[in-house]
Amino acid sequence: MRYLVVILSLLTLISCNKKEESKTPAKPVAQKPKITKQFGFVTNDFKVVHDTIKRGDTFGGLLEKEGYDAATIHKITEAIKDTFDLRDIRVGKPYTLFKDKKAPNGLKVFVYEPDNLSYYAIDLRDTIAKVTKTVKPITVKRRVIAAEIEGSLAETLDRAGASAAMVQELADVYAWTIDFFKIQRGDKFAVAVNERYISDTIYAGVESIESSFFEYKGKRIYAFPYKPDAKSKSQYYDEEGKVLKSMFLKAPLKFSHITSRFSPRRFHPVQMTWKAHNGTDYAAPTGTPIMTTATGTVIQAGYTSGNGNYVKVKHNATYTTQYLHMSRIIARVGQHVTQGQTIGLVGSTGLATGPHVCYRFWKNGVQVDALRQKLPNSQPMDKKYIPGYLEHIKPLKKELDDIAEKKLNSSTK
Repeated sequence: MRYLVVILSLLTLISCNKKEESKTPAKPVAQKPKITKQFGFVTNDFKVVHDTIKRGDTFGGLLEKEGYDAATIHKITEAIKDTFDLRDIRVGKPYTLFKDKKAPNGLKVFVYEPDNLSYYAIDLRDTIAKVTKTVKPITVKRRVIAAEIEGSLAETLDRAGASAAMVQELADVYAWTIDFFKIQRGDKFAVAVNERYISDTIYAGVESIESSFFEYKGKRIYAFPYKPDAKSKSQYYDEEGKVLKSMFLKAPLKFSHITSRFSPRRFHPVQMTWKAHNGTDYAAPTGTPIMTTATGTVIQAGYTSGNGNYVKVKHNATYTTQYLHMSRIIARVGQHVTQGQTIGLVGSTGLATGPHVCYRFWKNGVQVDALRQKLPNSQPMDKKYIPGYLEHIKPLKKELDDIAEKKLNSSTK
């Protein structure tokens, strides 16, 4: 019995010791810091400072703030001037300083980003400064978007996950066939687009539009870019091979809204009387670019009390257009202007209650309603290229039609 008591006592003692051991905290394992890189440099090795170019900043001035004397700055600028143009430094552009951790004022590397696609790294660690330019890798991703207009085109594209850049691209494609001031809720569109991404993640704009359609006024208008032969310029054609480009743009502004139409009798808000309004008014913020709707020659550019600042363009023996109430005239008399070229800026000069452009249109010397004219198209595709074109667009058109059936038509059933 005495032996049993001794054995139990020993077991109890061992158990207590084990519990005490288990309570002893384990020694923490030292974790190695995560290695990070930026612009090809290990950021762990430096004190990194991010900033932007301010008004009055110069490369030499920035180096001076970091403790470099005039002689050293001159030596550095002479060493890099053939690779890096110091005059290209612009206000608002980002730059990064890689400094010595032990001596924070010891600048080792200066990185300047002129745009989203590239950067210059000026390495000051050696006796002779070295500069390298790096262009970030660009990848192109393709996708197809289909949506129904709700609100503006920009708002609809935003809801569909597309960028604002897509608005401009579609406006350019359909500039001759669709009046974007008249698009309505319920109009539909689909577009196959290639988009650029920096380092596979940062959006960098539209690369190209492969195909699209816009359902406008009950009609589906297709657009496919095509180059019939090596000598031809790529243009947009519809599903039958008819060119979309017209002699005239639909409007002198890319985006705005019509506030007053061509009318034989309209109440003038300034003169407070009923009179003919021989133009179409497009409201837009002051300073908005005004485009000539067709190629031609400026025959008048000046000021009158009624028109304010205005420009008149003769396109051929048949057609002439005029643009009124500009805040600033950019074109000059005798200048040859091309379709879509900016000839002035929206304003409210002359008899105007607010910023807008009054767009006037002459046909054979008579002022007519520009919105009611059936205007000539550009040079059509040669018939010998039509079969090849139709074969080229067949899979592209099917893709658009399929996604429209799936995403758009099914939602209305």
